[in-house]
Amino acid sequence: MESHLVSLARIPFSVLDLAPIVQGQTAAQAFDNSVRLAQHAEHLGFERFWVAEHHNINGIASSATAVLIGHIAAQTRTIRVGSGGVMLPNHAPLIVAEQFGTLESLFPGRIDLGLGRAPGTDGVTQQALGRSPRSGLDFPDLLEELRGYFRPARSGQPVRAVPGEGLDIPIWLLGSSDFSARLAAGLGLPFSFAGHFSPEGMAAMHLYRQLFKPSATLARPHAMICVPVVAADTHAQAQRLATTQQQKFLSLVRGNRLQLQPPVDDMAALWTEQEEWAVRHRLAAAIVGDAATVEAGLQDLLRRTQADEIMIVGDFHDIRDRLRSYEILAEIKARQV
Repeated sequence: MESHLVSLARIPFSVLDLAPIVQGQTAAQAFDNSVRLAQHAEHLGFERFWVAEHHNINGIASSATAVLIGHIAAQTRTIRVGSGGVMLPNHAPLIVAEQFGTLESLFPGRIDLGLGRAPGTDGVTQQALGRSPRSGLDFPDLLEELRGYFRPARSGQPVRAVPGEGLDIPIWLLGSSDFSARLAAGLGLPFSFAGHFSPEGMAAMHLYRQLFKPSATLARPHAMICVPVVAADTHAQAQRLATTQQQKFLSLVRGNRLQLQPPVDDMAALWTEQEEWAVRHRLAAAIVGDAATVEAGLQDLLRRTQADEIMIVGDFHDIRDRLRSYEILAEIKARQV
């Protein structure tokens, strides 16, 4: 659709962060890196900085998502900070409303609430969180309960979110399939697709647009795509740095999650042919290379998805390489003006 082939300069860039723990470092160092990245992204003009909820995963420190959002928001000034996302089946909706009502009250106009329906962990850990595996099936009901707490209080309302009620906190639905795309479209909510680990489901972006119904929240659909990007000054350097994210997904395929590993010169000695296929399949949407390669990849992504916004996740062993990758992305945007 030629009418939607817009310049990257007009597309907001945002950041997804999992507070990754680098091999040999601590969660405290991961949080310092997250703050450093958020401040860098703010300086570069990025739109949002979202933190993803995960539990019982070695190498990911973003389990207490609302706490980390508050920490990052307190050390930035203008960038929107939010969840990408909070896994609603893990929590009572009232707790989520109170937590994000508190965040919005502390940082007015800067908080986003992205919601997912997956547990973000394994079944045993989900039970330890005190939630039923069935909670994901009841996601629409949980969502409606949560949205109710953010509405102005009604006369005689027995349970209220204080703070929370009456606050205008943007709610996004996140998904890796068409379930959340359909639900977001029907409710007139913004939608974010998890292309960083589920590239085969990008048709959900188009389905969301086709089924969208205007609401008091949105008059038109607003879809964001999340993708992994590894940008470096040379193509060869980017390819080498990308072996860190390849090792991360290899450990996921093997069921043995590791902390972020240093890059290697050659992955051939680390994986089997079947494992290589599985990793490359999961990272099929990844954009890796120098500025020209990344720019072309982002333009192709826009053409295929018609995204209104691009959220970028990047796994790097060295925080300096991570910061440089986002600098290159900002430089690409600036050249498009």
